[in-house]
Amino acid sequence: MGIVSIDQAYIDSIKPPVAKRGIIGWLKKNLFNGFFNSILSILILAFLVWFLPPFIKWALIDSVWFTSGPACKECEGACWSVVLKNLRFIIFGFYPHELHWRPFAAIMTLFGLLFFSNNKKYWSKRLGYAWIIGLISMALLMKGGILGLTPVDSMKWGGLPLTLLLSVFGLTAAYPLGVVLALGRISNMPMIRYLSIGYIELIRGVPLISLLFMSSIIFPLFLPEGVTFNKILRAQAAIIFFTAAYVAEVVRGGLQGMGQGQYEAADALGLNYYQTMRLIILPQALKIVIPPTVSVLVSAFKDTSLVVIIALYDFLLTSKTVIQNPEWMGFSTELYLFVALMYFLGCFSMSNFSRKLERELDTDKRS
Repeated sequence: MGIVSIDQAYIDSIKPPVAKRGIIGWLKKNLFNGFFNSILSILILAFLVWFLPPFIKWALIDSVWFTSGPACKECEGACWSVVLKNLRFIIFGFYPHELHWRPFAAIMTLFGLLFFSNNKKYWSKRLGYAWIIGLISMALLMKGGILGLTPVDSMKWGGLPLTLLLSVFGLTAAYPLGVVLALGRISNMPMIRYLSIGYIELIRGVPLISLLFMSSIIFPLFLPEGVTFNKILRAQAAIIFFTAAYVAEVVRGGLQGMGQGQYEAADALGLNYYQTMRLIILPQALKIVIPPTVSVLVSAFKDTSLVVIIALYDFLLTSKTVIQNPEWMGFSTELYLFVALMYFLGCFSMSNFSRKLERELDTDKRS
């Protein structure tokens, strides 16, 4: 009997109490596990109780979806018609209406590449070639002029395709440039090191708006007469150079985090500098800095909206143009909520991909 009672006591000691299981246990563990956390949880819940019911009533119950502007002004709820009635202009801007299939195909091409890149089993040289072909195809679809495609002036590009093109091309080019700058900053060759330091510190010392103004207004003044560069290309270059400087500092942190033993092991194997960096140092350093690198890229994605100051009709500016129409004045809240949702989806997708990439590469054992 003594043995039985001891075994039962042991079982009872390791069995979690009832209060710690189920919904009550989850609430106690995550929301009410301390005095300050409990107060904060109560305040947040009170705010949600106060905010959510009227917001849902405004956004869903009393809202209208397929009416005209004057009819919206008589509605007490949200006027989502401002988005649905102008969706094609918001998405495609001033791109010729009859050719909207081309920017749509470009967007679908990008989403297809992102879909396959999200699965590790597709990571291969073929996927890299697919990205190169896909990006070139996107540019050709937007520009036209070959294969029977009607040419479209780049000044008519706008909306979501322009935002995605600036983001994708910018981030794709900025990342390898940032890696090169990081390597240059820690180089043993003084000239390369000082040039890299000078470039990084200069670019990081000015806001992106300044670079966009310089690329759009100042840079053309230094060109010979008759020589011009497309405004979108100039804005794209500014975004690339700006983002690369920040990527370089993040990558440099990863390189400095590598122990000296890694370099000594490479020397023992007889590897030269290029082989050491390509096979040993960079693969480890780049995995370490995935979270801060993605933070820089997310910021760069949002910063593409700053091209509105040089009159490029990106997704944000086409949306703002809609509410300048007298028919839709006064419905900016609904429009900006839609714009915010689209930017959130883009940023959340990048963050989610980075977490998945960390798990795939075993860089975050706690995930």
